[in-house]
Amino acid sequence: MPVASFGCHRFFYAAPAAQRGRCTDIAKNDGPRINGQINARTCRLIGVDGSQLGLFGVRDAQRIADDQNLDLVEIAPNADPPVCKVMDYGKYKYEQAIKQKAARKNQQRVEIKEMKFRPKIDTGDYETKKGHVMRFLKKGARVKITIMFRGREMAHPEQGLNVLERLADDLKPYATVESQPKMEGRNMHMLVAPIKGAFDEKPEDTAEKKEN
Repeated sequence: MPVASFGCHRFFYAAPAAQRGRCTDIAKNDGPRINGQINARTCRLIGVDGSQLGLFGVRDAQRIADDQNLDLVEIAPNADPPVCKVMDYGKYKYEQAIKQKAARKNQQRVEIKEMKFRPKIDTGDYETKKGHVMRFLKKGARVKITIMFRGREMAHPEQGLNVLERLADDLKPYATVESQPKMEGRNMHMLVAPIKGAFDEKPEDTAEKKEN
């Protein structure tokens, strides 16, 4: 409940009916300006259904929001005049929080696998490991490629770089290099991510399977 102070006395008073149930106490640094926080004189108003209502004095726009027991939200403060929208700001904030939570959850689902190579890897071993990388990429995982150096191999980092460049070239139709080769201690790393749709079955491939 709002509080008024006079000297050492404090008085409580009821909020106007139009303000009850609306967002009247949102911090200015926690989103757009709303209701009494809007300091512009005029605004371009958007209705609760998304319709363009035209130019209004902010007081008139606030009255329209009040009549619907909704909030007036400044969604484009840098426009001239600023753009405001009539909405249920509390509901909007809740829906945005749900969307952000879902987005974070989806990001966490993206796996990062690792495949280790040696700088002097033979052809057979290379092809086997490349096959494992392809399998990971097909499942939608990003893959961290690690070149492990031992002893005197540290003196020839270009050998490891050659392996990574060869692999990146072989994977070009299916993956992009998200993190370029980088040396960390005794290991060299590169991160690759699958190209969306690269593993989708093509019509000609399906036709060949039917013929066989």
